[in-house]
Amino acid sequence: MITPYFLENFWGEKNNGFDVLYHNMKHGQISSKELTDFIRERSTIEETYARSMTKLAKSAGNFSQLGTFAPVWDVFKSSTEKLASCHMELVRKLQELIKDVQKYVEEQAKAHKKTKEEVASTLEAVQNIQTTTQALHKSKEIYNTKTVEQERLRKEGATQRDVDKAGVKAKKATESYKSFVEKYAAAKSEFEQKMAETAQKFQDIEESHIVHMKEIIRLYSQSVDETHVQIGEVHHEFVRNVENTSVEGLIQKLSESKGTGKERPGKAHPTPHPHPHPHPCSHPH
Repeated sequence: MITPYFLENFWGEKNNGFDVLYHNMKHGQISSKELTDFIRERSTIEETYARSMTKLAKSAGNFSQLGTFAPVWDVFKSSTEKLASCHMELVRKLQELIKDVQKYVEEQAKAHKKTKEEVASTLEAVQNIQTTTQALHKSKEIYNTKTVEQERLRKEGATQRDVDKAGVKAKKATESYKSFVEKYAAAKSEFEQKMAETAQKFQDIEESHIVHMKEIIRLYSQSVDETHVQIGEVHHEFVRNVENTSVEGLIQKLSESKGTGKERPGKAHPTPHPHPHPHPCSHPH
């Protein structure tokens, strides 16, 4: 059970606690909408980043396929596509969360409207004690003034008629002052009862609001954390794939895919000796 802080801290001489608490409740709607805007902006940033990564992956796929390094671009392309997918998955989760927050904003607005109707009588009690307090202070000032005036006339030896006239005014001021003292006592009693109930109601609303906001933040944080884990896995896979792409493997792959054959040139054939031609002057025996 949380300490009833609102019940203890929103009284004061001017009785403005109700006004402060009521507007604080309305500020809760602003906070909810601003949290929606924040998550939406984060979603937009993630989507922009994901599209940029997808574009980068496509670029890697279009890089030169010539040379021994060419196969490594496939590792970059695959890893970058997976990173883009991780961020798009976060976008999806954030969009779902935004729907939940918007639903809460609507429910919150309805609850606040209902509360406004429920605390209407407290507002009347606040206004009543404020106006009664002002009237009481004014009545007290008049009472003091008339009483002092009557006493002054007595001391200065004014005519009995003037003293009596002042006495009538003093008596009237005294009765009026007593009346406002009674009205103030009744207004104070009603105000304290209503304000105590309403202060607790406002604190209950704020406690519920903060619990709901913290749950939204928890889900937001969980979504981001899951994405970071996925991104870490993709990166580790990238590192493994690069490590597994050995120098020998790249050399071998190029040799097998671009090789021009294993047959080496054969040995050069010796130049044949010409057969001797018979001498034109010789005759066979």
